[in-house]
Amino acid sequence: MSRHRDCACTHAFPSRRAIVTGLASAAILPAAARVASAQSASAEDERFMRRCLAEHGREALRGSTLYTSGEPCAMCMGAIIWCHIGRLVFAASIAQLATKIDQIMVTSAEIAEKERFAPITITGGVLAEEALALFGK
Repeated sequence: MSRHRDCACTHAFPSRRAIVTGLASAAILPAAARVASAQSASAEDERFMRRCLAEHGREALRGSTLYTSGEPCAMCMGAIIWCHIGRLVFAASIAQLATKIDQIMVTSAEIAEKERFAPITITGGVLAEEALALFGK
């Protein structure tokens, strides 16, 4: 099991490189952009898609704890649930973050209530004031 020196968790996590690669491969397209079909994917597209899949498999994050300075947005919370992360601990809430940055006002608890396939425990407000100092407005 790999552990990062700045992580106080006990579950195996993908490397920072794997996370960055995964995020980079999830590029956001402008709304007007035409989405290409799978037939137009390049060899490099396939290589990056296989990289996070092959290294850790679908069970890599099941039951782990995710620590974050801000409550996850709706999209991130969806990904957290799909990964079957068992526990979420965040500092600043969506409402607190909205005083500093634009937010969709949907809490992680509201999203978690709508799913039944991946139960998750959510703890919020841990060091919230310190975390809010990280966000500017």
